[in-house]
Amino acid sequence: MNEERLHAYVDGRASDEERREVEALLARDEDTAARVRAYAAQNEALHELFDPVMLEPQTQTFRMPRSDAASWRRWGGLAATLLLGVACGYGVRSWLGESTAMPPIAHAAMYAHAAYVPEVRHPVEVGANDQQHLVAWLSKRLSTPLRSPVLDAAGYHLLGGRLLPPTNDEDSAPIAMLMYENAQGRRLSLLVKRESKNRETAFRFVEEGSTRVFYWIDGPLGYALAGDLPRHELQVIARLVYRQLNP
Repeated sequence: MNEERLHAYVDGRASDEERREVEALLARDEDTAARVRAYAAQNEALHELFDPVMLEPQTQTFRMPRSDAASWRRWGGLAATLLLGVACGYGVRSWLGESTAMPPIAHAAMYAHAAYVPEVRHPVEVGANDQQHLVAWLSKRLSTPLRSPVLDAAGYHLLGGRLLPPTNDEDSAPIAMLMYENAQGRRLSLLVKRESKNRETAFRFVEEGSTRVFYWIDGPLGYALAGDLPRHELQVIARLVYRQLNP
């Protein structure tokens, strides 16, 4: 089934026959169902971000000829849609996985997660029982105040963290890594790094094997959340992290 029909279903534009067809597909295809849930979550995120702006009261009024009113409403709505598309295009594509070349933070998250998550005795350098020291140490090494997000709502607790070396000779910035674990022993890796070159702020998604990464840039810092989770589950947790670190 093509993406256009799935988007029509999520947006409520599908006919009754198309809706039944999509729902039958979702009932038997978990991958497509997860994709549709991600589309719905992305729509919700866009509404949360832009609805307050779109619904702001107008501070100025103007008059136009009655004959032009219907035309203005039609073209005005189209213009608003186009502007929203321009403003959010990268963000929309990022949630759908159409990412460009990965910045260093995403590469580092992919490989660090694979390297340290399987460790049983030494997955972190500093444990969560010394969280205050951990955050202060990483903040000092990155030369910026850091925070450790609280992921209890998603069922994960802080396991601890470590400092990772720079990704290459051209980039001397160290990387802070925080690791989280749930009751089933599943782990997540959150990496934070200074990004001197990349200023793309949209969410991006990449995957390699069973490891999936959502990453984004905010000001001088890059963030990446890696985990061996279904994409839609990792997306929910990434949004939770984002809201805490970028209020």
